[in-house]
Amino acid sequence: MTHLNELTIAAARDALRAGETSAVDLTMACLSAIDAGDWLNAFVHKTPEIALDMARAADARIKAGNAPDMCGIPLGIKDLFCTKGVESQAASNILKGFKPEYESTVTTQLFNAGAVMLGKLNMDEFAMGSSNETSCYGNAINPWKVDDRQLTPGGSSGGSAAAVAADLCLAATGTDTGGSIRQPAAFTGIVGIKPTYGRVSRWGVVAFASSLDQAGPMTKSVRDAAIMLGAMCGHDPKDSTSADLAVPDFEAALTGDIRGKKIGIPREYRMDGMPAEIAKLWDDGAAMLKDAGAEIVDISLPHTKYALPAYYVIAPAEASSNLARYDGVRYGHRANLKAGDGITEMYEKTRAEGFGYEVQRRIMVGTYVLSAGFYDAYYNRARRVRALIKRDFDNVFAAGVDAILTPATPSAAFGLGEMANADPVQMYLNDVFTVTVNLAGLPGISVPVGQDAQGLPLGLQLIGKPWDEAGLLNHAYVLEQAAGFVAKAEKWW
Repeated sequence: MTHLNELTIAAARDALRAGETSAVDLTMACLSAIDAGDWLNAFVHKTPEIALDMARAADARIKAGNAPDMCGIPLGIKDLFCTKGVESQAASNILKGFKPEYESTVTTQLFNAGAVMLGKLNMDEFAMGSSNETSCYGNAINPWKVDDRQLTPGGSSGGSAAAVAADLCLAATGTDTGGSIRQPAAFTGIVGIKPTYGRVSRWGVVAFASSLDQAGPMTKSVRDAAIMLGAMCGHDPKDSTSADLAVPDFEAALTGDIRGKKIGIPREYRMDGMPAEIAKLWDDGAAMLKDAGAEIVDISLPHTKYALPAYYVIAPAEASSNLARYDGVRYGHRANLKAGDGITEMYEKTRAEGFGYEVQRRIMVGTYVLSAGFYDAYYNRARRVRALIKRDFDNVFAAGVDAILTPATPSAAFGLGEMANADPVQMYLNDVFTVTVNLAGLPGISVPVGQDAQGLPLGLQLIGKPWDEAGLLNHAYVLEQAAGFVAKAEKWW
């Protein structure tokens, strides 16, 4: 077999079990691809020795007949996940050189299932960004191209998206606070699912906004997402928000039968100025689901227009609280002080040097909305709006809707640098279709469905009922099969 790094998880699993290849060969193929694709700046900490040791152990398990589905599968790990003894910096200078003494629950479960860690992946600093341009490592690059422009892979899980799209790994972990799995998945022509809040443990994942953060897989297909999600899920007593629920067999749920299911089309998502190609993609996706036997129904989510403002109050407020722990005292970067400097100067200098501009902006916004005199006007009001947004979804699902179809992004991938120096609100608008899902704690998935006039991938988003990742994945599987999108980026090497 050739081009082993281009296999899906499902194909690699079957090949490993059939003895057609080995985990070591798979890993070597990916390590070679990573070296060849260095210019993408997707992998920021490579771990080839660890990967080969894990691959050998996986081969032994496979030979012994003790091989879970993820056994021997080479993965990239987003830099937000703590990995024992391996740099885990959240793409921030303030955590430069930090090597945790513990493993995140997600990576523990993946590695216990026999998955192989190839290294750590680029991202926006502390997951704050939509283009991977706030990283201390420099930006990752989308392997899809238009002429000679370098495009963003999206954010914050930009390194994960670029690595999967370019076949540097078979799949990757991502995190999603306001769209950070789904938006980069759409920009790079891959699949990304954000599970229900509480389905996947947050323990050992560097916190951005604790009531919104959720980890999930980024893969080459819906089937792969189902396989990998099953390994990532499970109750974790170390995470107080982790749900004590049985983990379904997500792959078995991919029946391809959605006859009689109701798919909601929210009228509020048809926003002024929506590009014609996005609107057409959305209509085409609805037609595909209808042809598969689903009923397409018009629905209303009336508080949608308040989602972005509410999100950009709640998320910075939680970030301001979470990032207060980075003070130069216990771990990470500490500024050099001059004679006479006290602890206040140490805090100020350390944070000014360690945090990037976008992170500083969000900390200041969050501190402001939590301050005396503004707490009720901003933070509490945003929390009430969040409750209304969740109620909108509850009402729709209670009325019999099984899933909701929307665009994943307002455009295809844009050029690096095109938005970085513009009004930050323009960058934040990339999350317009995704933040509602985080605010309501629902599962959402981005599926590549088509391409724009320049040939760049475009994705559609499906939103599911709470804890119904199995049903959501089946709807996504039907959409994927009907679209027939070939998620193949044009490599530049």
